[in-house]
Amino acid sequence: MATVILVRHGRTTANAAGVLAGRALGISLDQIGRDQTALTGDRLAAVPLVAVVSSPLERCRQTAQLILDRQAGTPYELVDPDLTECDYGQWQGRTLGDLATEDLWPVVQTQPSAVVFPGGESMAAMQARSVAAIRRHDAAFESEYGPGAVWAAVSHGDVIKSVLADALGMHLDLFQRINVSPASVSIVHYGINRPTVYATNTDAGDLSWLSKSIHTGDAPVGGGAGQEAPRTSEA
Repeated sequence: MATVILVRHGRTTANAAGVLAGRALGISLDQIGRDQTALTGDRLAAVPLVAVVSSPLERCRQTAQLILDRQAGTPYELVDPDLTECDYGQWQGRTLGDLATEDLWPVVQTQPSAVVFPGGESMAAMQARSVAAIRRHDAAFESEYGPGAVWAAVSHGDVIKSVLADALGMHLDLFQRINVSPASVSIVHYGINRPTVYATNTDAGDLSWLSKSIHTGDAPVGGGAGQEAPRTSEA
């Protein structure tokens, strides 16, 4: 199968203010978020992406565009509503400090599979739609471009955490153990036997190795040889 690079949008004005933006319109990257995303775009410039699929929300589309601007080729561009933010219902637009006083807050922290946001979506439904979307796109890009295809999905923190939890074989109730920072890169390869998670929540490092074919068979006993170190120019 292909390989997906999961990219969270850069920092937004709402993130900086400690507000749960949810699906609110008009939430843009702030200057720090644009700088973060530019660095992510520079990292991904070494990888010839076949496609960039984005959540429809503005902050993700801005992030996707900064990635596309740094690609040497012309990756396929797509917006998928199934990668959009969780519908937090009545929680949307409130500060995290205020939400932490709600009775539902500790359930979100310890048993997210049981959470249904008032007037909104369940966290289980969020995971189901986002995992299905990632796997659907991954299979389509592999079919069109071959097993060495690499593509990027630009989405939101809880969405990406739920996709990573699925790839790691973790129950949704454990997904709060995963951290996904603004503009971070996580990498999943959906192989023949199982998904393989190559990276989570990275904000630095060479990614040029992704332009080479990824092993798709059995997991190497003992961990294998890993990727080659990036070449550096001599002084």
